[in-house]
Amino acid sequence: MGTLQENLEKLAALAIRVGLNLQPGQEIIATAPIEAVDFVRLLAEKAYGQGASLFTVIYGDNQLSRKRLSLAPEEGLDRAPAWLYEGMAKAFREGAARLAVSGNDPKALEGLPPERIGRAQQAQNRAYKPALEAITEFVTNWTIVPFAHPGWAKAVFPGLPVEEAVDRLWQAIFQATRVDTPDPVAAWEAHNRSLHQKVAYLNERRFSALHFQGPGTDLVVGLAEGHLWQGGATPTKKGLLCNPNLPTEEVFTAPHRERVEGVVRASRPLALAGQLVEGIWARFEKGYAVEVGAKKGEEVLLKVLSTDEGARRLGEVALVAADNPIARTGLVFYDTLFDENAASHIAFGQAYAENLEGRPTGEEFLRRGGNESLVHIDWMIGSMEMQVDGILQDGTRVPLMREGLWVI
Repeated sequence: MGTLQENLEKLAALAIRVGLNLQPGQEIIATAPIEAVDFVRLLAEKAYGQGASLFTVIYGDNQLSRKRLSLAPEEGLDRAPAWLYEGMAKAFREGAARLAVSGNDPKALEGLPPERIGRAQQAQNRAYKPALEAITEFVTNWTIVPFAHPGWAKAVFPGLPVEEAVDRLWQAIFQATRVDTPDPVAAWEAHNRSLHQKVAYLNERRFSALHFQGPGTDLVVGLAEGHLWQGGATPTKKGLLCNPNLPTEEVFTAPHRERVEGVVRASRPLALAGQLVEGIWARFEKGYAVEVGAKKGEEVLLKVLSTDEGARRLGEVALVAADNPIARTGLVFYDTLFDENAASHIAFGQAYAENLEGRPTGEEFLRRGGNESLVHIDWMIGSMEMQVDGILQDGTRVPLMREGLWVI
């Protein structure tokens, strides 16, 4: 199993070598919660050892966010550092790699007015658009790597002392990222091959739609014209392979923004804008979520979905086997990076150009059915009770998943 420090070393090396596939002389721009400073230093050490020319980090601070949301004047909530994100976008387009250290307290902003949280989140989404577009277009290599934030650990293991909860969360992270295997790099090479085989099958069949059936779910998701499935290691525009998410278990593609019909219910909670949203449900007509609700956190969810017209349409649909290493932990992680990879999911908002042949932009992107929005919100709908069929152009149905497991 190795010691905690040995496994942290392996995770940091995995993030740089397999996640980013960092090239000699390349710059890295990292973001991280301030609590992750020691792990970030370890990542920087591995990056420089791999030949990085410069490692720049931007830290986030939940306590600072609470002070702003509590004390800032109303009009101040409409501000965000656009200058910073424009600079990041420029750096990405010039070849800098993007490294995001994920892991936060999902309850960090609980008790604050949802209207103020939503308003600040909208401003953030608008300002971040240039950087988000560079990432979704894969102009550079990028990855997300987890960190066992104490607040996150307490959410996952509420009955344990903080130190023990953090240790348990790290062990779950090592399992989910295959760091607990004898050779994590080789394990990821094999995992990528498996995902690429499923991608090849789905791209060959050219399904017109997917049909999800499960508890509270009867949803038909039409797929965009010339859609492409992706999963595992993904090439950038320059042809450099990177693994955008550590961990990842999904194969995903672009829905047609006007061809989604039916009802769907979430199978796992969602951490959104510092609050937990539980029991999400939606009803779609002609691609638009005409009704959306949640048992908990509904006000924040609806505020974020009011960002723009595209926020209530789908930008991603993903298939995930329900017996993967993340699901096998038996944990609800309250973190989208993990929970989305524990179950099949859909996403409100922005579609990825990589999921359309030729990576179209502008009018061509829209004509093919791609969705545009300032938000991208993954939420989990899969479980061991989910059935998924692919529907061909002539209406023929092909079983893809039964009881949450692949049958192809």
